[in-house]
Amino acid sequence: MHANCGCYSPCQLNACSFMQQPEITLSAIINSEIPLKDKYWFVCKKLATKEQNQQIAIRCAEIVLPFYEAKYPDNSAPREAIEAAKLFITGHISIDILLVKRRAAAAAYAAAAAAAAAAAAAAAADAADAAAAAYAAAADAADADAADAAYAAAMKQQLHGYLIEICG
Repeated sequence: MHANCGCYSPCQLNACSFMQQPEITLSAIINSEIPLKDKYWFVCKKLATKEQNQQIAIRCAEIVLPFYEAKYPDNSAPREAIEAAKLFITGHISIDILLVKRRAAAAAYAAAAAAAAAAAAAAAADAADAAAAAYAAAADAADADAADAAYAAAMKQQLHGYLIEICG
């Protein structure tokens, strides 16, 4: 384990809960206190094959897709890119088709982000409404943060389960 510790010092690694177990299991690492990004790095860099990494990437995208689609219901490009990735790894489409779908998803996301930024800038441009807009945005953000936190916790649980399933 010390040879695969990534950015952890031996002291930091030894302090991790999974290092206190008689046997270090993937489940113990996934359920430990280390940040999700570190768990993901360990699984992808130290345990998973190339094919498993492709499957993990697709599954991660599928986990967050409903969140994206709730914000941008008219944008099907990310879903199409995920489906193209599945078809590519099974040999049903070429890399060229996959790249077209991937670029379309990236462009759609960039357009959505730009539209959101423009709408926010336009709302803030009117000085008379700035205070009301700020209050409404703060209230919306508080509601969104609570919903986002619950959704993030659910996504984290899904990812934990999936990492154990694919590498178990």
